[in-house]
Amino acid sequence: MADKVCALLLFGATGDLARRMLLPSLYGLDADGLLPDELTIIGTARTELTDDAYRDRAKQALNDHLAEGFYTEEVGKRFLKRLRYVPLDIGDPSGFARLAEAVGNPSRGLAIFLSTAPALFKPAIDGLAAAGLACPTVRLALEKPLGSDLKSSREINEAVAAAFPEERTFRIDHYLGKETVQNLLALRFANSLFEPLWNSTHIDHVQISVAETVGLEGRGDYYDGAGALRDMVQNHMLQLLALVAMEPPTNFDATAVRDEKVKVLRSLRRPSAETIAAHIVTGQYGKGAIAGETVPGYVEELGRDSKTETFAALKAHIDNWRWKGVPFYLRTGKRLPERQTEIYIQFKGVPHSIFESRGATTSPNKLVIGLQPEETIRLLMMAKTPGLDRQGIRLREVPLDLGLADAFADRRRRIAYERLLLDLIEGDPTLFVRRDEVEAQWEWIDALRAACAEAGIAPRPYAAGNRGPSAAIALTERDGVSWHE
Repeated sequence: MADKVCALLLFGATGDLARRMLLPSLYGLDADGLLPDELTIIGTARTELTDDAYRDRAKQALNDHLAEGFYTEEVGKRFLKRLRYVPLDIGDPSGFARLAEAVGNPSRGLAIFLSTAPALFKPAIDGLAAAGLACPTVRLALEKPLGSDLKSSREINEAVAAAFPEERTFRIDHYLGKETVQNLLALRFANSLFEPLWNSTHIDHVQISVAETVGLEGRGDYYDGAGALRDMVQNHMLQLLALVAMEPPTNFDATAVRDEKVKVLRSLRRPSAETIAAHIVTGQYGKGAIAGETVPGYVEELGRDSKTETFAALKAHIDNWRWKGVPFYLRTGKRLPERQTEIYIQFKGVPHSIFESRGATTSPNKLVIGLQPEETIRLLMMAKTPGLDRQGIRLREVPLDLGLADAFADRRRRIAYERLLLDLIEGDPTLFVRRDEVEAQWEWIDALRAACAEAGIAPRPYAAGNRGPSAAIALTERDGVSWHE
């Protein structure tokens, strides 16, 4: 397989993902001189467009979605010159010959980014193979959703594997392209401060929260067939959990890192119908207000009745030596009061406070890793409050903050897809998801959903703009834990 590629083929090239993320990311890579000089970017979709018409659309997407001042005519002209467009109806196998003609000789190296409905994966792959675009110098990136359960995921993976072996298959979870997610690995494995404490002896519990203010955003049919558990927990949140909980890999390469993540995912305790009620709360938003504006409820927005969950709070356990007895609390939802993604790690308190006799109280140390809206790392520690305290000593929790935007002000803030597209072009699969990871995630989610169905657990209502059903608070408070807000 070629180290780099000479052509990048984008399926879904007129879609929202391409406009908002892929084209701006590729422009950013070009602006920084990271794209091969000879790289051609070929877009394809059902829309009938000429090369020039597609370039006009791409330029508009860059103007709409790049950071202010980042677009320049010099780089823009160079980047747009790379673009070509081939209309294609995936259901028509004859159209793939035109793609092959546009690509040219795939032995020079080809990367394919497949962003389509899951039902089109197999015909797309069959068409690529029939057109000679699945040879050993071609690699394939797959955008989610990769199935709706373990069975459908395996069917997709089998269809992919028929033409693209695992070493040439790159499954995307865009969270893995975020700087702070990669910084989590640096924090753990490039510093001697944390790793000796990163276990059940010193950590009380872990919280992972992904909160969204938006509703369906035109994705009603997809989302209603998925829900929060399959749309967010199965992929993004379990990947974050695996990175927090994994053992140190032998080195930073694709096999070592992904081997350790799989071990974590396979150690997740399977819920049962008898225990599931103490481990999960689901909800569905009703009408309410976000940022002072009235918004409709889920069923009004969808236009039909539905039992799909838009919120999920879970308590998970990892049954291995490092994490035995440490609860991992996961929480995600739509129409919550603020957009926020964070990992919160609470350490255990000091075994004995020497300050208690002097009237001072201590709080456990906390590590907060923010992914969005801002990328931050904050360590909360106890310190003495300045002053002359004759009756005792006063302590206060103070933060040690690392705001990545400030610490690296000389570096441009990148879109997560920039990292992933560059790794696809250069053939590095470390930040992509391996098949056994995907299937381990689905096995756990399927068991969770089956237990919920058997126990009759249904989504509880919550008003848009609230933090989910009140039962989600009780889920943690039964353990003496509060959600970090």
